[in-house]
Amino acid sequence: MIKRFELIAPCHFGLESVLKQEIIDLGYDVSKVEDGRVTFIGDDEAICRANIGLRTAERILIKVGSFHAETYEELFEGTKALLWEEYIPVDGKFWVTKAASIKSKLFSPSDIQSIMKKAMVERLKQVYHVNWFCEEGSKFPVRVFLMKDIVTVGLDTTGESLHKRGYRRHLSSMPAVKAPIAENLAAAMLLLTPWKKDRILVDPFCGSGTILIEAALLAANIAPGIKRGYTALKWEHLIDKQTWDDCYEEAREEVDTSVQVEIQGFDIDPEMIALSKQNMRLAGVESMIHVETRPISQLSHSGKYGFLVTNPPYGERLGEKEDIPLLYKELGERFKLLDTWSLYMITSYENAQKDIGRKADKNRKIYNGMIKTYYYQFMGPKPPKRD
Repeated sequence: MIKRFELIAPCHFGLESVLKQEIIDLGYDVSKVEDGRVTFIGDDEAICRANIGLRTAERILIKVGSFHAETYEELFEGTKALLWEEYIPVDGKFWVTKAASIKSKLFSPSDIQSIMKKAMVERLKQVYHVNWFCEEGSKFPVRVFLMKDIVTVGLDTTGESLHKRGYRRHLSSMPAVKAPIAENLAAAMLLLTPWKKDRILVDPFCGSGTILIEAALLAANIAPGIKRGYTALKWEHLIDKQTWDDCYEEAREEVDTSVQVEIQGFDIDPEMIALSKQNMRLAGVESMIHVETRPISQLSHSGKYGFLVTNPPYGERLGEKEDIPLLYKELGERFKLLDTWSLYMITSYENAQKDIGRKADKNRKIYNGMIKTYYYQFMGPKPPKRD
């Protein structure tokens, strides 16, 4: 009998609808959409395919259960009542890696984590008839959300967040680099546009190349998680190795790096251009992208009906603020000359529309980490239909 799981996919606040569509496109039924997460139903193969294939999720959790708790005693008993033995073997290493609480009476993450670990131990002691756990086997990290006193408990199948595709390895050696956009947020920005691989795409503030690389992965149908591993790879009592192998192979068969695209990136900093080239090589898409050192004041393109998709400086860092108005004015002037183009831009800079000189056709509030940003969408005309 095929085991069905309730799976939870957390995401950036504001991107729930994008992730929902991705899950539907994978072929799974979405059962619930909440702030910052989407719940869907799937089997063991769904866990593998979602981890490897979803571009905008943070991770994939197996929902172990949910219950109401306003006191630590209720939290203990509710956690102890969950069927942990269905997931964690006697030698499993288990702990509550993260607790988040919103509008709930229990709000101390460390206390929530400690109480739940004790409850899990008590449950598994009774089931396995042991008094001590060696915890030398596979890892089973647990994540818990409390919302209005409802506790939702999930087992993390992913490990390192899904935004870590495995191609961006060089940033630690360059501490001066501006904070890059997360890969899953860059992918969401692209999925929120009508851009397709036969249209021009330019990022005039390309930084370490994340938006460009995510565009190339989309164009070549390269699954974002194809080059990395997952915590659940070791859970052979729940997901056998062959299922993982089949899902990786399915993803590899879909890849088409021969696709013809025009993806370009510019940045004023030559070090960032060098870094973006390294990242493109690691992602296996360097042949699909052209980057060069160029300031925003020199942005131009002879093509028609292209897309500017970008994450310009916000002015969050010291010393940046005075340069920001001019930067956005220059972007607005260059964009105006690209009269058939569209501009999609994420920023927390409050005067972005004023300095660009045009009100956005749409904007969407998205949280980039703890920073509230807006995704401004300036639509250009649609290209004429081809014969």
